[in-house]
Amino acid sequence: MRPSTEMEAAICERMMRFEQESMGCGPKGIRAHVIGDMVVVRLKGVLTNAEQHMIRTLQAERGRDLIKMVRIQLLEAARPIVEAIIQEITGVKVVSLHHDISTTTGEEVVLFTLAKSPLIREMKKN
Repeated sequence: MRPSTEMEAAICERMMRFEQESMGCGPKGIRAHVIGDMVVVRLKGVLTNAEQHMIRTLQAERGRDLIKMVRIQLLEAARPIVEAIIQEITGVKVVSLHHDISTTTGEEVVLFTLAKSPLIREMKKN
């Protein structure tokens, strides 16, 4: 049993490392939140230079659609790794994963639903 803040920090650290290894660069910012039986990970500044170039040079909708398609494929290919990270930290099996990225803000959101709420130790109030 871990405090939620410790769990969230561990998720951020591991997801940051995953992004660096899989995409070649990490996000500029990352936050994770354990909310009941869900884990929400919000990554800021995730667009690579190549993706930013596509957005600037291609027709807006085409660039956006291509980036979203590639990101979905990359995440689906790495899904067992990402789910294992969340399961290891929370101690709960991942049931589903949902993902979206904004090519306007460079923000990515990954939502994991869990089989049950993880056991969280409440922090003692001073």
